[in-house]
Amino acid sequence: MNETVEIAQTLIRIGSVTPEDAGCQALIADALTPFGFVAEPMPFGDVSNLWLRRGEKRPLLVFAGHTDVVPTGPEGNWVYPPFSGDIVDGMLHGRGAADMKGSLAAMVTACQRFVSAHPNHHGSIALLLTSDEEGPAVDGTVQVINTLSARDERIDWCVVGEPTSSETLGDTIKNGRRGSLGGMLTVFGRQGHVAYPHLADNPIHRLTNILCALADTHWDDGNEYFPATTFQVSNIEGGTGATNVIPGDARAKFNLRFCPDHTAESLQDQIHLTCQTHAEHYQIDWSPIGRPYQTLPDTLLEAAVTSVEAVTGHRAKLSTDGGTSDGRFIAPTGAQVIELGPLNKTIHQVDEVVNAQDISDLSLIYEGILQRLLA
Repeated sequence: MNETVEIAQTLIRIGSVTPEDAGCQALIADALTPFGFVAEPMPFGDVSNLWLRRGEKRPLLVFAGHTDVVPTGPEGNWVYPPFSGDIVDGMLHGRGAADMKGSLAAMVTACQRFVSAHPNHHGSIALLLTSDEEGPAVDGTVQVINTLSARDERIDWCVVGEPTSSETLGDTIKNGRRGSLGGMLTVFGRQGHVAYPHLADNPIHRLTNILCALADTHWDDGNEYFPATTFQVSNIEGGTGATNVIPGDARAKFNLRFCPDHTAESLQDQIHLTCQTHAEHYQIDWSPIGRPYQTLPDTLLEAAVTSVEAVTGHRAKLSTDGGTSDGRFIAPTGAQVIELGPLNKTIHQVDEVVNAQDISDLSLIYEGILQRLLA
């Protein structure tokens, strides 16, 4: 084992289920303050955020990540306890091993080595950490960015440590993400007896007509950089519990991951038109919008691709598919933003696991990015 893996184990052993940080950020601050980083906690609500910065000049390179993890589910279903951090046959086990405490450990040791070798490096280095990425993402990174923007503290380059690799470490770098638009659709009808439907108005029938129409909609074909927009229903609720009662309302949660060929507002308008076709009385409670972003090839991507190739021997491909990340809050500031991390095959699953050697190699990749941009 090396120091990167040991830090990852220590972090995994802290049960920081969202929105809890449970001391992870303090541990990272203790590891970096001896190297000249200044720790600035930024709590908002129940969320812990930390801004760790070394230097005052631009350009500013930021490593962004989250210390919170998703719930484990029944711990008895895990082969190895979810907060054990056990290493078996070279594999590091535990909740957060891949998403994303392994990346956090790699960031820490990469910064330590780089600063030791280049104490008078160009520009500045910072870590932006939150415990609200796996949750609502309301009091986390977005609030830190608002604070930094208010005092004109600008990020030039940002590496988000989300697990992006598919088959081997570094085979994929995310240089953008589709937008995320979701909400709760409630359709209102008139409650009544199932034997007298003419005296009622069944909202379940209206709701399903809306959902079918939206599911059948061809939104777009995607473009050169982004996959096509998709629509999915994640939950449907309705009924009083009785078999002979038409309910008065019915609800469904839905989400679109959308290509930048659309705006969130244009999609909202289209959804409203579909709803109005099938229901006179309805309501949509929209979730916070995740705006799409894209970083075109430039200094950050060049440094990242070159660093991956130097450590792994292969050239990373660029991708914008998958979910979303806190990069969506950072990109609108004008920063170049990429996501680069370990394999994502077991994230959010029982028995989450990552190759321990990959965590060590990821630290070398991060260090290479620092060297190519700030040495």
